[in-house]
Parts: sequence; C-alpha cells; structure tokens
Amino acid sequence: MPVQFLLLAAAVAATQTPPPAAASGCASVEDRQFDFWVGRWDVYAFAKPDRKVAESLIERRYKGCAIWENWQPGTDGGGSLSSYAPAEKVWKQTWVDNTGSRADFTGGWTGKAMILTGIWPQPDHPTQLTRMTYTPLPDAGVRQMGETSDDRGKTWQPSFDFIYRKAKD
Repeated sequence: MPVQFLLLAAAVAATQTPPPAAASGCASVEDRQFDFWVGRWDVYAFAKPDRKVAESLIERRYKGCAIWENWQPGTDGGGSLSSYAPAEKVWKQTWVDNTGSRADFTGGWTGKAMILTGIWPQPDHPTQLTRMTYTPLPDAGVRQMGETSDDRGKTWQPSFDFIYRKAKD
C-alpha cells in the first residue's frame, strides 16, 4: 500500500501546474534612469577635450538589474557596480580599484542628472565626501563631474571633470 500511495502522490504532483515564474530583470522606470551611461566610451578631460584620459566600458548586467563599469586609464583601473534599490528608493554604487580603494555611494536621478555621494577615503582625508554628477549631453555623450567636501557637505571643491564620448570601433 505505501508504494501505491507514493505512485499516486507522484502522479498528482506531475499534473499540477507550477507557479508562475517571477518576473526576470529589472525594468521599472527607476531601473532605467542610468541607461544613458551604458556604452563603450573614450573619456576625456573636460578642460582639455582633446586629452584622452581613459577608456570605459559600461554594461547592463544581471538581467538589467545592475550597471557594471570597467574603467581603464592606461594599465591601471577599477570599476563600479551600480543598481537601483527599490526598498530605499535610491541608487547605490560601489567602486573598487587596483590600489585597494573602495567607496560606496548613494543618490538618484534629479530629472537632469544622476548624482551619487559617498565617503571616498583619501590618504590625508579619511572621511572626505565625494559627490559625482553624471549628466547626459545633447551629443549622446556624458559628463561626469566630481566634487569633494571635507566639512560634511557644507562646501564643495572641484575634483575631476570628464566627458565620455562613444568609442570608435
């Protein structure tokens, strides 16, 4: 009798419809706010637009749930992973580079730019705030401007300023 019961239970289980699969990927409006940064880029200094400072590959990863950056200025480099955190209604980014530097940023889309802020420790400034503003440009490029603060955001000083242009294949 136990064998017949097991066979019957297995037959019933095989005929049941499985639950619907969870939606894959991240396709909300918020998840797509940073898509303007996705691409293969040549990166130039804003003040010297003919001076290339790096190459950067920015890709959507993990079924659209994250944006992965591979920053390559010459032989050294680093990268970041950015994603929208719906429970907190913010964007988060973690940066790591070949020097061991690591920083976490949070922020969001203002309607004109993505602004991310976090503590990015520097040798002489262990609690220095860095604010990065990513602005889509009319020519399909992106401007990334960095500012730093040593007084918890009361005042800001320019740090870096880049223009991303689509790389020529």
